Parts: sequence; structure tokens; C-alpha cells
Amino acid sequence: MSDDSIFIGGSNVDVEVKHEELLLKLANRHGLVTGATGTGKTVTLQILAEGFSNAGVPVFAADVKGDLSGIAVEGDPKDFLFSRAKTIKFDDYGFDDFPVIFWDLFGKQGHPIRTTISEMGPLLLSRLMNLTEAQEGALNIAFRIADDEGLLLLDLKDLRALLSDLADRGKEIASDYGNVNKRTIGAIQRRLLVMEEQGAEHFFGEPALDIQDLMRTTRNGKGYINILAADELMRSPTLYATFLLWLLSELFEELPEVGDPEKPKLVFFFDEAHLLFDDAPKGLVDKIEQVVRLIRSKGVGVYFVTQNPLDVPDEVLGQLGNRIQHALRAFTPRDQKAVRAAAQTFRQNPEFDTEKAITQLGVGEALVSTLEKKGRPSMVARTLIRPPSSRMGPVDEAERKKIIKNSPVYGLYDEDIDRESAFEMLEKRAVKREAAAEKAAKEEAEAKAAKKASSGRRRSGYKRQTATDRFLKSMASSVGRTLGTKLIRGLLGSLLR
Repeated sequence: MSDDSIFIGGSNVDVEVKHEELLLKLANRHGLVTGATGTGKTVTLQILAEGFSNAGVPVFAADVKGDLSGIAVEGDPKDFLFSRAKTIKFDDYGFDDFPVIFWDLFGKQGHPIRTTISEMGPLLLSRLMNLTEAQEGALNIAFRIADDEGLLLLDLKDLRALLSDLADRGKEIASDYGNVNKRTIGAIQRRLLVMEEQGAEHFFGEPALDIQDLMRTTRNGKGYINILAADELMRSPTLYATFLLWLLSELFEELPEVGDPEKPKLVFFFDEAHLLFDDAPKGLVDKIEQVVRLIRSKGVGVYFVTQNPLDVPDEVLGQLGNRIQHALRAFTPRDQKAVRAAAQTFRQNPEFDTEKAITQLGVGEALVSTLEKKGRPSMVARTLIRPPSSRMGPVDEAERKKIIKNSPVYGLYDEDIDRESAFEMLEKRAVKREAAAEKAAKEEAEAKAAKKASSGRRRSGYKRQTATDRFLKSMASSVGRTLGTKLIRGLLGSLLR
């Protein structure tokens, strides 16, 4: 509806319709979309993604149920869609498809997404695995030795091989790097096993994702919508959290500072955001809060989509300026607490009770508050969300395959590469050590055999005396002694006379 904003929906429909919009200039101040199951969160995510794409802003979104994939296909004309458009005075409403790139960590429903162990780094891995201080120290030593010895850490088998090597070389490296306890290494290996069982081996490897491939636009200026197939990924919450945090960290490290641009460089939607924070160690939450706070200056907007605002920690919640609240149910004390908490985050509207309205919203209706031009939250408005222009529902398998084949990144990531890295290098080193040990053992055995043979030759020159020899020798000795005694007596006698 406007070149500098995204049309969300219409409020005050009973009197004079007011269009609620999200200003592109303030879209990098992040946002939150919440509401109970079936209240319309996915459609809200869909219309926001459409708006950003039309504005030339690339989008990344995790698709938990598969419904968001329909954004790649033109919508079907239906009466209730036209009726909603008419109610909110959406005169320009029509149907369209949007440029989409499908991704999948498992490589089944889209292009694989991978990164290397080295790019993940010891700090992030330690926080994701919730390692103790001693375990984190051992992991840092492992990465330092890998750097010093030129060992590439690309996938999980590389890291496993390096840790095993460190456990065997504990005494050897202690003076240069510090003590590495075998029990500590064993504990890290067990944590890696948990991640591996959740499918992490699909995530770590090559070719690694180039962040710029998430920031593509079409020739006519539309932003590509990157959709991550996350239905299977949801069964691996640790891997999901690993991926999301790595992606945010990579963007933060690679993108230049741009301040507050006229529109974001990229927008993220993290559906089922509670999976990112459930049972997450404090270090991980601190890292997320830090990245969310600082990444806006890189021109990146982050939007969390979840059922309950209490799913998001206060430290992160405070960074989210644009909010869309769908209906919440207040059946339990926790639900009632969530409703109160959600109501208190809005700039109150004197025309209705915000807390009460949250429980009365219909499907496709939400409380909307976005940042105004001066950065102040707008007064909360009860809003009918605009209908999407693309399909409401998933694409079928044939449509998905066609879109994947026509993707601008087709062929770049689809085949994995397993080049020589730490695993192979340490394997060769072990073979050399084994060969050297065998050679040394052989040389030692040969030396012992030669020494034994030499000793045998010396003993062979000794002639053993027979009984006759001993008798004659004894007799000779006796005669000698007798003659000697007589001789001495004779000499003494002559002297004394």
C-alpha cells in the first residue's frame, strides 16, 4: 500500500477503517508475533513475508508445519478473502506468487544447509552443549591444537577424532597447553553423541552456506523468501537452536554496520521460538540476547513467532519493538499470567480493555502495535489482518521439486563434499606412529637377538674340564705344593746352619 511500509490490516472497522502498517525504516527493531494455536499466526507471518519481499527485502523463515510453503504459489480466489479485503478497504488486493528458495538441514525438502565445526567455534559449541568450565577449557585447547597443527575441523567425525587424539596425548601436550583429563574428553564426546543422534551430522560439513545466498533479490527487485523446512527439525530442538544461533552469529560477524537503513537488509522469522529457549543454558540465552540487541545495526530484523509471550525471556522480549498479538486462552493460571503480561507490554488504548480483548480476538484478528516514526510504540489497535496474496496452505511435492530445480542456488549445495580434514590427517598420523612403533619394536628385537647370539659365541670358547683333567690338575697342584714346601725348608735349614 506504501513504498515505505508494509500493510498489516485494518482497525476500527466499525467506524472509520484505519490501516495499520509496519514502517520499513523501523523494521530492523525486531518484532514478536504471538497467539494460541489456530488463531492466525502463520497467515500473519505470510503477509509480512509478502510485504518484505515486495519491498525488495530478503526474508528467512522457519516453516514448522509446511503451510508457509504456499507463499511460492499464486493464491486461489475465495469469497472470504475478498470479503476481508473489502472490510478493511484493501482496494489493491490481488493474487500473486513470490520468489522462494527452499532449504532443509536434512536435504529432503530443500537445499541442504551446512556449516563447519571451525565456523561454529568452541565458544558457541560449548554453550550449546552446556559444557562445564573444565569441559569448555578442554574444547578450547582442542581448537587451539587444531589451528597449530593445521587440522581442519569440518564435521563431527573430525572433532571426535581430535578429542580422542588429545585424550591419548594428555601428558605430551600438558606443558604447552594445559592438562586435558580423559574423563573430561569423555564427557564432551557424550554431549556430541546427543547432538549427533538429533541429526547434527547433516548440519556440519561442506559445502558451507554462504550467507549472501540468503540475501538474494530477483531481477525485478523482489526479495527472495528463504523457507526452512522445519517439520522434521522440530524433533531435534538442540539442532534447531544450534542452527538459529549460528545463523544469527554469522550474520552479525559478516555483515557491515549500516545503522538504521531505509529498509532492512534481511528479515528473520523464527517460528515456534520457544524451542530456542526451552531448557536453554543461561549462557546460550545471554548470547541470543546479545546478538538480537546488536544485529539491528547490521540492518537485520528478527521476528519471533510463538504461542505465548512468556516463551521469550525478558532480556530478549525487551528488544522487540513491533508486536502482533493474536488471541490467547486464559484457562490456567499460567495462561492468565501470560495474558496480563502481554497486555502490559502494549501502549494502552482507552477505547478498550487490552487484557480482556486478548481473550476475545477471533481467528485472523490481532492486537497490533508498531513503532512510529520517532521510534515510539503506536497505541495498540484491534486489527483485522489483511488476506494473503499467495496460497494459504502448502505446495505439493511436484510443485516443491520444480521450485527447487529452478532455484538460483540449485547445484551449489546439493552434493556434500568430504575433503581431507582432521579425521583423515589424524588417521594417517596414527598409521605412521604405529609403523614407527612396529619398526622400533622390530629393531629392539633384532638388537636383543644379536646380543644373545654374541653372548653365546663367547661362551662357546670355554672348554669344560673332565673329571680326569680335574684329578691331574689337583695332583699337579699337590705335588707343586709339596715340592715348594720342601724347597723352602731346605733353604731355611741351610740359612740357619
